[in-house]
Amino acid sequence: LKAILSDPDIGKSLRNKLEGLRSFRVGRFRIIYRKPSRGSIDIVAIGPRKYIYEETYRLVKK
Repeated sequence: LKAILSDPDIGKSLRNKLEGLRSFRVGRFRIIYRKPSRGSIDIVAIGPRKYIYEETYRLVKK
């Protein structure tokens, strides 16, 4: 998390249904987050790559 806080643009920009979110890789896991304002981030989800993008979409579309 320190890496994301020090440089919020470090993660990969997501596209399509998850546009506006970013993904940061930690081994097999992904941290999905957004940066609403300068100096802060919102963690949306953390989980294994295999499931995290589908789960994040379910959370975001509500």
